[in-house]
Order: sequence, then structure tokens, then C-alpha cells
Amino acid sequence: MLTKGDDYPLHQTPGPILYVGSDRRFYERYFFNGYSKDLDLFFALGMGIYPAANLIDASFCVSVAGVQHNVHASRVLDFERLDTRAGPIRLEIVEPLETLRFVVEDPEHGIRADLVFRARVRALEEPRQLMRQGGRTVMDCTRLTQHGSYSGWIEIAGRRIEVAPERCFGTRDRSWGVRILGAPDAQPILPAFEFQTYFLWVQLNFEDLAVSYGTFEDAQGKPWMSHGALLPVGGGEPVHVQSGKVTRRLRRGTRHATSAAVELLCEDGRRVEIALEFQPLQFYMMGLGYFHPDWGHGVYKGPAALGYEALELSGINESDFQFNHVEACCKARMVESNGKVREGVGIMEQLIFGPHAPSGFKDFLDVAG
Repeated sequence: MLTKGDDYPLHQTPGPILYVGSDRRFYERYFFNGYSKDLDLFFALGMGIYPAANLIDASFCVSVAGVQHNVHASRVLDFERLDTRAGPIRLEIVEPLETLRFVVEDPEHGIRADLVFRARVRALEEPRQLMRQGGRTVMDCTRLTQHGSYSGWIEIAGRRIEVAPERCFGTRDRSWGVRILGAPDAQPILPAFEFQTYFLWVQLNFEDLAVSYGTFEDAQGKPWMSHGALLPVGGGEPVHVQSGKVTRRLRRGTRHATSAAVELLCEDGRRVEIALEFQPLQFYMMGLGYFHPDWGHGVYKGPAALGYEALELSGINESDFQFNHVEACCKARMVESNGKVREGVGIMEQLIFGPHAPSGFKDFLDVAG
């Protein structure tokens, strides 16, 4: 069960805040994405708090006009978990599970922002995610997902972009627990294992409804965790998904999709089909530290550190390891079994390493032919 306390970085275990415990890789994380309805603007923020490592890090990214701007920051936490600042990036919990604000003041790199996320739907608690290799736990975490709208502004090199809730939607997630981060363990896992992950995370905003669906699959394409719901705007009860399936059409030379079909069977008997058409705007998650060669999560970079990079999107080689993990912006057409049709926008996150038989992948990073 979620409580307002679960929106604060105070957890001690992968379960809700009621329990206590410890692990050097324990983390608390905030993630936000936002996009304009016409999908010409995308922004994202990630912040991680690592109590056992006494570190906090954050990244803020803006993708617009063919360039993805990434600001990274890290500092020693000084044991104060509620001080959610890292360099020029600050996060505020205005009203737990409802309203959050983040502010970026980085004049050195010409990046400023003041954005407020307001929930459109209830926060959705996902099933606890547990992954073991041999006898070692490599992931054990709880996550909530929530769709919302944004208000505020972003400034890049003096260009100000106004953000209004009627034209800018997005999704946030809030997770805590244990996963791989920071320095690698000195003792390797024996016997050695082949790393494999197939993770899709579909998050869509419609006028009166939001859709959340995520799945992890093994190398044979069998889901080992999947979860989803239809979430009424305004805070009504979610309708949970009993089963789901995502079929992707792959883009040659990559592991990414050009289109996808999502099929959901809901607990109330509704069948839902959603067609996703991916747009040119694609966000590379390395901007938030995922598989980044220098700004990985929970890595000590000294008492305080700040970094910046600008990615020219036309020059990205998507077969490179660091650009494999993406959130692809899409237009969505949803058809219910009663014939009701909705048009919306959203993203599908794709994190795929190693073999996956339904996709035709046999090696760690082979691509579609």
C-alpha cells in the first residue's frame, strides 16, 4: 500500500517505508519525462539518492531542434536525504503524490528551467521487481508510476520555451530498493552469467485516460514480470490489466521500433488495442546516466561535480551500446472492444540487451536486418 511518505526519499528496504534494512546499493530515485502534444519538445529529469554511499546525483535533459542537451551533477549527500539538490538541479515535493517541482539554474551551460508536474491520475504501484543471479540479488525494488501535465518554462541559450498544461503531458516514476549501481562488486558472480534484459514501458496520455503497461521478458520471450492499468483522469479507480502483449516492427540496423501494437485484456473484460506510430523525436536515456561512460548512477565524482554535453541527434549511431536505451515518442490510437476510439501521445521505453527470440536477436547487441 502506498502512503504519502513513499514520495519522500526515506526508505530502508525495497518494500514500503514501514520496513527497515540496508544494502550498499540501496537507492531512492525520481524520474520525470515531459513532451509537447505535437512532439517537437521532450525533456526529462532523473535524481538518485544513495544513503549508504552518501551520494546524490541528478541529470536534466532537453531535446529540441535536433539537439539533446544533457546537464549532469553529483555531490556528497552529507547524510541529509531531504536536501534534494545536486549542483544546479533542485527537486521539491509540493504535495506528495500530486504536485512536484524541479528547478534548474545552470548559466554556465545556458540551461535554466522551472517546471511543475501536476498529477492527472492516481499513482499506480507496480509489482515488486525482483531479479537474482545465482544466489545474489541484483534488483529488488518498488516503483510507482503517475501521469501528469506540466506548467512552467525552459530556457536554452537564451531561448525561452513556455510550457503549459494543456499542451504538455508526461509521466513520472518513483522507485526505491536495490539494483546495480556505483562501483562494481569486487567479488564476481559465479558461475558467470550472460546478461539479458528485454524491457518495454508504454506510457500514454489521452484526454480522459492514461495507459501504463510494462513488461520484462526472458530470452525466449516469456514475461517474468508484466503489469498495466487504465487510469481515469481525475483520480478514479484504475482498471488493471490481466494480460498484455506488445508486438514491435523494428528499424533496420537498430533494436528500436518504427511502430508497435499493444494488446491488453483488462480485469473488467475490456479488450484494448493500441497502435503506436513513433515520431522522429527519440530520447536517449544515457542523458540521465543510464549506461553513461562518465555519469553512471551512484558513482563518486568528488565532493561536487558538474557536466554537460550536447548530442547532435542526426549523428547518433543507435547500434552503439550507450544509445541502445531509449524513450521513443509516439502518437497513439486506442480502440476498445466496444468500438470507442481515442487519440493520444506518449512514449515507449525500450531497453534490450542480449538474446530475444521473438525479435530475432541472438547476441548481446546484434541488430535488426
